[in-house]
Amino acid sequence: MTTAPATIHVDIDPRARRHRPQWRRAFAALRQLLRDAERTYLAYEITLALDGGTGAGILERMLAHREGRRLLREQPSLLDALTDRAALEAMPDESFGRAYLDHLDRYGLRVDKLVELGREAGGDFESEDPDIRWASQRGNLCHDLWHVLTGYGADPVGEATLLAFSWAQTGSRTNALLTLGATARTVSQYGPSWLPYVWKAFRRGRSAVCLAALPYERLLPLPLDDVRAVAGIEPPEVAHPKGVWSGTQY
Repeated sequence: MTTAPATIHVDIDPRARRHRPQWRRAFAALRQLLRDAERTYLAYEITLALDGGTGAGILERMLAHREGRRLLREQPSLLDALTDRAALEAMPDESFGRAYLDHLDRYGLRVDKLVELGREAGGDFESEDPDIRWASQRGNLCHDLWHVLTGYGADPVGEATLLAFSWAQTGSRTNALLTLGATARTVSQYGPSWLPYVWKAFRRGRSAVCLAALPYERLLPLPLDDVRAVAGIEPPEVAHPKGVWSGTQY
């Protein structure tokens, strides 16, 4: 006798689907963010203004994939996996987990910083729906994992490039506006030769699998090249044979 799979019920806040974008509020936050990129919390202000949060969108993308549905049923703690430094250090040198740890150390990043900023901003982190709270935290933590998978650094140009990749993945108004703003700023600094590069980043995001549905906890010990293959992301040396842009000529 075959047992029917458990039914997944996610009470996605219908307001997230009908959210009316507040463009004036979003553009005001974008102008401030472009003047001072260190004010990362303004990205959350734009998210709330344009998309009403990220959790519902992440859940909808996850529900479209079997692995995403499994993750939603089990709801593993990605935060626990990424803050276990001893476990990450014990992974092989070529592993995804070690590459992630190297990324944090190279840029002086703290694993839970984006989660902390999200909580301060409110929105999904204050939702009464535990699934939305879980998805929002997971989405925030994926940001630096995507840096590692793409090879784009956490410097200003790398962040601008990852925005284009992320826009292709999520299709959100927030990532669209942030990408356009960051592109305008980067082109003004480094010239139009950067445009084909960022277009390639967007295309990498389009050709990748649904990254929201990846079981990162199980992928961390695997070789980074293997994880990129699973994710459908070209290695940076293939996507950008002239080198990864870091604010200097490449």
